Amino acid sequence: MTGEDSEINYTQRARDALGFSRWWQIAAAAAMMAAVSPYQYVWSSIQEPLAAAFDVSLAALGLVFSLHVVFQSLSQFPAGWWRDRNGPRRVTFLAAALAGGGYVGLAYATDLWQLYVLYSVGAVGVGIIYTVAVNTALKWFPDRAGLTTGIGTMAFAAGSAVFIPYVQANATVEGYPAVLRNVGILILGVLVLGAVVLRDPPSRWIEQTDGRATRESDGGARELDRGNRGDRGSDGGAWESVGRRSFTWREVIRTWQFWLLYAMFVAVSGADLLIIAQIVGFAESVGFTTIVATVTATRLPIASGVSWIVVGDVSDRFNRKHVMAASFLLAGVFRILMVYVGVVGTELLFVASVILAMFFSSPLYVLFPSILSDYFGLEHSSSNYALLYSAKMCGGIIGGIGAGYVVLSSGWTTTFVAGGVLATAAGVAAFALRPPKPTVSN
Repeated sequence: MTGEDSEINYTQRARDALGFSRWWQIAAAAAMMAAVSPYQYVWSSIQEPLAAAFDVSLAALGLVFSLHVVFQSLSQFPAGWWRDRNGPRRVTFLAAALAGGGYVGLAYATDLWQLYVLYSVGAVGVGIIYTVAVNTALKWFPDRAGLTTGIGTMAFAAGSAVFIPYVQANATVEGYPAVLRNVGILILGVLVLGAVVLRDPPSRWIEQTDGRATRESDGGARELDRGNRGDRGSDGGAWESVGRRSFTWREVIRTWQFWLLYAMFVAVSGADLLIIAQIVGFAESVGFTTIVATVTATRLPIASGVSWIVVGDVSDRFNRKHVMAASFLLAGVFRILMVYVGVVGTELLFVASVILAMFFSSPLYVLFPSILSDYFGLEHSSSNYALLYSAKMCGGIIGGIGAGYVVLSSGWTTTFVAGGVLATAAGVAAFALRPPKPTVSN
């Protein structure tokens, strides 16, 4: 079976199940990701008027964003577990109420504790949408998991381009309540529409017999003829989930592959968040002007968004494990180069190396869910990836508290070289990955 035959096969099966193109599922997922992006990307624009309105320091508001990261991460496992068993609709309606209601509630908050609670409640909604959107791509596009996951995650960053100008233009003590209320209503509306569109494919929909598949004699997993797919490899290519049984989260955590992926996620996300949180400070420490530091920081979301689609698409076309290894190795190399050109004072090369470092590390949010579904199947992909995504909290500690400690004790250069070593180590570790052996039929 050729790649063209398989594309027609997937597309037609999806159309038969949905009644319309499966790309509408990706459009809905991307729209929802863009809608909830203000929780992460607009916070820096509203914290000053909030601090003035509540008569507190910006440091006191720092806990708000930390709680956002924690609740967004922790909410994904229960949301994913529910979605895998009951579909995306009801849990997405819940997310609409939480994320939309959180922002609307902020407009009427009068005490600091209400701000903490409402932003955390909204973060739970964001976590639900994140796991629903990413796994919608995995479930409907096992043949293009990298590309479609990249589209959804890019929308999460791209949504800020819509919201930030509006928020910044009205970010005053008098104007912010109306801004928060309007954004909250928009979030609610988009998520409700998304919930109406979203649905999951029928159980084992890609394994239906159509003359190209055969059932094993024990009634277990079916193996699709891979035909001309050999160039993608047998140890982590884009088609590995086809014919493999689906692992539950309890089975996944018993495999060494999951824990190696977990350690890699911690390392790469830590290196990634280190640049996001500390790059301006490092640029200023080596004597670069504020303009260089600002330009560098503002280009990072663009580099990340482009890389999610480009690297994700490449991982669909070639062996995903090798693409992952190459991407993280290059992320480490460009981080170390960034330190070198920063020390010697080459501004243009510094900006270029920072952008390239982020270009090759940011696809972790595309590569990890894709290879996880390659190895462990699609049926329980939401809860499985939610477990892996919890590693971001550890990465946040590395990029935030850990980085601050190393800067104070050993300096900026050592801190960012350590980030390069983490990314490089993850790239090397990727070569050890192998699909788990299915010892129990599902």
